[in-house]
Amino acid sequence: MYGSTNLESEVSPDVQQWFSMVDRDKSGRITATELQSALANGQGGTFSDTACKLMIGMFDKEKDGTINVSEFQALYNYINAWLGVFRGFDHDNSGSIQENELNAALTQMGYRLSPEFINYLIKNSDLKGHKSITVDQFIVLCVQIQRFTEAFRKRDTDQTGTITIGFEDFLGVALSCSI
Repeated sequence: MYGSTNLESEVSPDVQQWFSMVDRDKSGRITATELQSALANGQGGTFSDTACKLMIGMFDKEKDGTINVSEFQALYNYINAWLGVFRGFDHDNSGSIQENELNAALTQMGYRLSPEFINYLIKNSDLKGHKSITVDQFIVLCVQIQRFTEAFRKRDTDQTGTITIGFEDFLGVALSCSI
């Protein structure tokens, strides 16, 4: 169409090709299940259901549980940015990062968290007891921290680093920042 913006023209040919391969039912939209089949977590497995649903939900403008090709391009860029951060701290190229590497990554992102809290984050993310987290667990963790930070900053109007929050507001924040 002349004179209008075609969203698909903004999608790189490689992303278009990958989208077509992932879109198994050829609906022109990708579900979390289809996305999961296309993403490897670096340890021979796929991304978790949680990670895929979270990522679809972040880019699903229609809120129908699917993304189109232009939303997929945005997701692709987002995943590659997080992969870059993850790989930068996976010094031993194991496909997972340990406590000290997670601490360094979060510190670089501007978060100053205690060693005890970093340990808690890993234990909460890695239910198998490996004391490390995979890239999909890292992405979920970072997205959740980012969402909670945004919700906190909205309420920290004086920028003191402390807020007072009512119980229902707290529940709303917790539920909206979680999967």
